[in-house]
Amino acid sequence: MYDIIIVGGGIVGLATGVKLLDHQPDLRMLIIEKETELATHQTGHNSGVIHAGIYYKPGSLKARNCRSGVGQLLDFCRRNEVEYDLCGKVIVATDEEEIPRLESLFERGQANGVPDLKMVGTEQLAEIEPHAAGVQAIISPSTGVVDFAAVCQAYSRVIEKSGGEIKLATKVEGIVHRADEITLETTAGDFSANMVINCAGLYSDKIARLGGAEPGLKIVPFRGEYYTIKKTRRQLVKSLIYPVPDPRFPFLGVHFTRGIDQEVEAGPNAVLAFAREGYRKTNIKMPELLETVTYPAFWKMAFPFMSMGMGEMYRSFWKPAFVRALQKLVPEITAADLTAGGAGVRAQALFSDGRLSDDFAIVRHEKMINILNAPSPAATASLSIGESIAELALN
Repeated sequence: MYDIIIVGGGIVGLATGVKLLDHQPDLRMLIIEKETELATHQTGHNSGVIHAGIYYKPGSLKARNCRSGVGQLLDFCRRNEVEYDLCGKVIVATDEEEIPRLESLFERGQANGVPDLKMVGTEQLAEIEPHAAGVQAIISPSTGVVDFAAVCQAYSRVIEKSGGEIKLATKVEGIVHRADEITLETTAGDFSANMVINCAGLYSDKIARLGGAEPGLKIVPFRGEYYTIKKTRRQLVKSLIYPVPDPRFPFLGVHFTRGIDQEVEAGPNAVLAFAREGYRKTNIKMPELLETVTYPAFWKMAFPFMSMGMGEMYRSFWKPAFVRALQKLVPEITAADLTAGGAGVRAQALFSDGRLSDDFAIVRHEKMINILNAPSPAATASLSIGESIAELALN
């Protein structure tokens, strides 16, 4: 019998475990993960960017948790010898029409308390990113990169050293509520607790429903595909080069990221995945695909973005189109410079009325706390999010 069981061994679940044991060291806590390794899905497939908090609506959970979480993350990395690099980022307006959006973004970053932001012109941009094309840019020196899978391994070491347990290859198949406990029926046996925290990411809505909740949303998976720049052409990108995001579209657009391993990724696009863990175009799970396309809210969401979505799909299948999108930021890039890279799948929560959830979503039901939407910057903000969930659980 445990006090708390956390479902999901990604970065939010593990950070919550760290914070629970910080607050209550004698807590009987178990984390279960269906895979044989931690951080297998969203955490292990993201770009590794430590976000400074520029993009998010002031006062939102994203904004508050990002600004609180980034400091906690960097402090944790220093104390636990996890390598990171505050390499900085530029957000580039490639034509005059984008300048008003760039200025609004700069004001948002300032409102969120992002340190040392600067607005620069072409000459200063060329000093920082000599191969980037732009008429104006935001410089964010406090943006960085880290290997979030390595962060998760460090979280797990802290948890186990503090007396918490972690069980891998343990998939939840049923949830039974009783008067004084909640029992998880899993592939590794039954486990009971006073409370369950659902941090199951791509399957968080299914776990919530298995526990009797009706969250009013469904997870729709979107795949982001990357190219890797050949080693001989990495000098085209010094740090991170981002476009000005289109406010009509919920994704940031293709960009360049120099990772902690010095590899440079280009992407991602954003296309509907045909399975919740559909990292390749050929990954198709028909029941999951049908579940998405028969969800009425999916079509309410899709129709306004249809032309953009078709453009993303076109870039997914036609490399020259992907290259043209990248050349807006770095004109010297060519198809010959790019090799196929990895991909990630974003667990995007979609409300039943067709609205995409743009913030973290937490739903309580009986003895369960369900974390139903934790998109970027959840990795950066993981310890801050974990703190909030821990306080909610313990209070």
